[in-house]
Amino acid sequence: MVAEGRQRIDKWLFFSRAIKSRSLAAKLVVAGRVRINSDKAAQASDLVKPGDVLTITHERRIFVWKVLGTGVRRGPAEEARTLYEDMSPPPVPKGEAVADAIPALRDAGSGRPTKKERRQTDRLFGED
Repeated sequence: MVAEGRQRIDKWLFFSRAIKSRSLAAKLVVAGRVRINSDKAAQASDLVKPGDVLTITHERRIFVWKVLGTGVRRGPAEEARTLYEDMSPPPVPKGEAVADAIPALRDAGSGRPTKKERRQTDRLFGED
């Protein structure tokens, strides 16, 4: 039985329109891409309650949502937005995202970096 004021995480993600289907929401949870109050949600049956903070990693974006209520159905977007408060960090501007995604360019056909080259690259970017 579900305690009063609590709801399964897969149902809540579906009702809040974060994920398109409940089965996809369950897969997202099992893959470890959902955290409830900074703890990984282990199963789709984990419960959320109002006041919980969810961190969701989906499609190369990070969403931080505070649960405001439980859902009854998957309704329109306006109804879904009443279930959470969006506390997500602002998206990274496109120019900065590309610079972070490609830390070091190599000439075509030069092959994999040697151990020495990799260590030099790590030192350059401060990844000791």
